[in-house]
Amino acid sequence: MQEDFRLIVDLVTVLAAASFGGLLAAALRLPVLLGYIFGGIVVGPTGLGLIKELIQVETLAQFGVAFLLFALGVEFSLKQLNKVRAIALGGGTLQVLLTIALTTAVSVLVGWVETPTQGIFLGGILSLSSTAVVLRSLMENNETESAQGQVTLGMLIIQDLALGLMLAVLPALDHPESVGIEVIKALSVTALFAGGAIAAGIWLIPPFLRWVASTESRELFLLSVIVLCLGIALLTEQLGLSIEMGAFVAGLMISEVEYADQALTYVEPLRDVFATLFFAAIGMLIDPVFLIQNWELILSLVAIVMLGKFLIVVPLVSIFRYPLRVAIFAGLGLAQIGEFSFVLASEGQKLGLVSRRVYLLILGTTAVTLMVTPFLLKATPQILQLLEKVPFLQAWMNKLDMPQELSANAEELHDHVVVCGYGRIGQGIVSLLQSKGYPVLVIEESESKLQMLRSQNIPYLYGNCASPFVLEKAEIDQARSMLIAISDPIATRLAVQRAIAISPEIDIVVRAKKDADIDTLYQLGAKEVVHPTFEASLELTTHLLLCLGESTNSIQAEIMAVRRSRYANFRPDIACVLPTTALSLLPPPMPETNNKAS
Repeated sequence: MQEDFRLIVDLVTVLAAASFGGLLAAALRLPVLLGYIFGGIVVGPTGLGLIKELIQVETLAQFGVAFLLFALGVEFSLKQLNKVRAIALGGGTLQVLLTIALTTAVSVLVGWVETPTQGIFLGGILSLSSTAVVLRSLMENNETESAQGQVTLGMLIIQDLALGLMLAVLPALDHPESVGIEVIKALSVTALFAGGAIAAGIWLIPPFLRWVASTESRELFLLSVIVLCLGIALLTEQLGLSIEMGAFVAGLMISEVEYADQALTYVEPLRDVFATLFFAAIGMLIDPVFLIQNWELILSLVAIVMLGKFLIVVPLVSIFRYPLRVAIFAGLGLAQIGEFSFVLASEGQKLGLVSRRVYLLILGTTAVTLMVTPFLLKATPQILQLLEKVPFLQAWMNKLDMPQELSANAEELHDHVVVCGYGRIGQGIVSLLQSKGYPVLVIEESESKLQMLRSQNIPYLYGNCASPFVLEKAEIDQARSMLIAISDPIATRLAVQRAIAISPEIDIVVRAKKDADIDTLYQLGAKEVVHPTFEASLELTTHLLLCLGESTNSIQAEIMAVRRSRYANFRPDIACVLPTTALSLLPPPMPETNNKAS
């Protein structure tokens, strides 16, 4: 076969194997990325050996990482990054440094390495977690916008930035006297690049994208975005940083432009294809025979690594005053070795910092932790429920969920409406309720939202609405209704369950993020569950039917029927369940509480 045609055959083979593996995983109700990895193992050099141009396939797979991080940068905008800047910069940096320090100390004492330099290198490998795997799992579980998702992604971003610094100082590890100089040099390059990226993101990128968009050519816009993404990624590579860092920064630069959503829409299909290729390429690096021969040692290393990183991350996140459920989620999400550790391990092997056997052990341990992570993240709600049932853990689990602050104008509220979350939905509802004279208490744990509540003189309680202590402080048993409009599905379910436990008769209206949450929230005790996407469909349908001449009464009857059936018409794969009562109307406001609500 001609060499120039060989690469095409290899790509088709890899993608076909990944597709088959993904379908098999989906049929077994497993994360599809495990199927992609399995497909890579099957067709890789240690499997059937069908891939001949392994280096070229691995090179193309780097596009998958670049597009994944570019899309993450577009979605995870600077405004979002600012929300978790403390835990991202402080916690993320401390996590990397503590992992390196502890790994160095333990590995030298136990005799895993011969020199502290090798221990530092091993610590650098273990400190990195998988942005690609965790991001994919968060997207599949609809957790990217939740508090735990934001914290986990914030710390992952710092790890990705640290990768560039590690690669820069790696050649100097054999010469300890020059490590300090290399670190200063790498930090200087990073600072210069960051400054240039900020300047370009403000003055160059927006007018450039507006000019391209003015051509009204989809092809030109897509090509421009791809060139921008990969061009900046190659620039960071030339500067001694990482391609991944450049792709993420490119996404951040676009995230504040009005064409960000359009850019993301165009890039997402490419991201999905090349990300599949990347996960399959990871599978091709795995030697199943070596894993089988050393399975006891690898499983021991996996347990040590995952438990060790979990025990480092959980206290760090807790120190930054996040609820323990967020800390545990972040600990489980970061308790693996990342795919970028392959890059470090490969470079370390070339420099003689690790032997071939150690390299294969790192590879096998990393592969197993990557395969376990999706299951851990998916099982996190069940893990939290089990931990809460352990008697001696209950007080510790709830320690950081104690109410932090209660505004002065909220101390004498009664017959009030409790609103959990002061985002766009919460703000609109609070405004409407107050305009009609209903007393309102907002539960919020975002400092930026609390500033808004203080400035508007709206009664608030600073804390986690899923905490029983916070709900008791909000006097939920004296409240008339409760609205839950937060983005965290785990906290939403816990808030409903615990509010019902305190006040069984309270009227709870809750927003559902996922279709599967609708029935669960009803079963937990919510009186009404609203799905924003389905409600938008109902409103659009109402407008169309009115324009077509249908009567208002008939339309309202059909809409109410859909709501009573829990949106069954929009969920054909779910059996219709018992109808629920319609949204209860609030009784007239109490005259003596009108002044307190205003």
